Amino acid sequence: MARAQARVFLGAEILSEINNNELITKKGPVFQTAIISGVMAAKTTHKLIPFCHPLAIEDCKIRISATKEMAVIDATVLVTGKTGVEMEALTAASVAALTIYDMCKALSHDIIIQEVRLIEKTGGKSDYKRT
Repeated sequence: MARAQARVFLGAEILSEINNNELITKKGPVFQTAIISGVMAAKTTHKLIPFCHPLAIEDCKIRISATKEMAVIDATVLVTGKTGVEMEALTAASVAALTIYDMCKALSHDIIIQEVRLIEKTGGKSDYKRT
């Protein structure tokens, strides 16, 4: 299991458009689309990063929450096997963040993707938990 997080600074003006935990732009529902793209990215990480192995991912959950000026993406990936899945979780969070940027750039170019980081992982050569 691995869990990664990314933060997307959108600004209060963009986030004021959120209705029922969803931000809708001309391109469609931002957070729902970001969740789908994040899952797709986790499943294809081995195609993007040369030394990652293709893995049979069993579960990928992406949650997006909004604060005053920021969307926080939390991606958790699970696989049964000897290898860790931190690259899959980091890729999922990163691509979800890029999707939010893409879908909101018509509203503002002051969007900042920041703090893409591993929160915790188990399996592989070692376990890790951010303190």
